[in-house]
Amino acid sequence: MGKESPDGEAEKNMNDPADIMVVEDSSRARSALTAYISLQAGFKVSAEASNGAEAIDLIKKYPPDIILMDLQMPVMDGLEATRTIKKYWPQIKILALTMYPNCEAEALSAGADAFLVKGCSAHDLISMIQALAQSKEEGDFHPSAKVGLTPE
Repeated sequence: MGKESPDGEAEKNMNDPADIMVVEDSSRARSALTAYISLQAGFKVSAEASNGAEAIDLIKKYPPDIILMDLQMPVMDGLEATRTIKKYWPQIKILALTMYPNCEAEALSAGADAFLVKGCSAHDLISMIQALAQSKEEGDFHPSAKVGLTPE
């Protein structure tokens, strides 16, 4: 467990797993992502949401290190949610995850730190989450280093 910071919040220890939030409107896809990520060492899914508005409400209770954000969702889409989250919680890393490869520029412009197309390999997904988790610890994932990965 991490120590407390001066503001009373628990600081993360480098050995603590990265807290992940999965934001996806398809319950089947959300469950599959959550199950798969939970099996990986170094990650813990701390919250799940079915749309951007729900994700923003959950951040207040369960602030994640990284969010896997679907872009096409009802109520509040992933682009609007990403803009809002980055405005109020800029330290949270956001991985945009969508079926639409042509949304990469828009997702990164909205503030996403990385972009993947659904259907990418499990290896690519975990590698990207690991890169975001590592950059959060080291503080070196600059906007110029934003990465997009689309299937070949």
